[in-house]
Amino acid sequence: MAHLRPGIVYVTLSAYGHTGPWRERRGFETLIQSATGMTHEHGFGGGLDHPEHLPAQVVDHGARYLAALGALIALARRVREGGSYLVRVSLAQTGRWVDALGRVEGRRTPELQAENVQDLMVDSDTPFGRLRHVLPAARLSETPGFWSRPHGSTWNTRGGVAYIGQTVQSRAHVDKPLHIKNAI
Repeated sequence: MAHLRPGIVYVTLSAYGHTGPWRERRGFETLIQSATGMTHEHGFGGGLDHPEHLPAQVVDHGARYLAALGALIALARRVREGGSYLVRVSLAQTGRWVDALGRVEGRRTPELQAENVQDLMVDSDTPFGRLRHVLPAARLSETPGFWSRPHGSTWNTRGGVAYIGQTVQSRAHVDKPLHIKNAI
């Protein structure tokens, strides 16, 4: 590919890896969780009497984030050093990486009570009346985020599903460009 398009950053994602006996097998989140033992550990390790898939797609999402990070690192390196780059990510290897991160005793942690998260809540006046909601996750030092109004029309519909959209307003600016360090 690089001889056809010098300077290319090529990102590829596989299920079980780019080499080895399973390299051509298709796969997705639940298959990877099952094949790597994540369902066994989540179920039996969590006190259940059966394997259970994780409640979120940690492998799919993690692999996409790692692919994007790899692309950004390759682009930054290309700017500094030139060349073409191949970024390889596999769902199974991402699952192994997640598995190696360690465990949190979440199932043995009591549910959060409303009084314990009051510092994360705020009341706002909206076109729908007074609304109590979680603060925006991004917090800026000089300009607090806020919900100014619903985005577009009052109700947005896509694919027959109605939901309310919001716009987060901010006057943040970037003082200097973001530099990606050589992370791999």
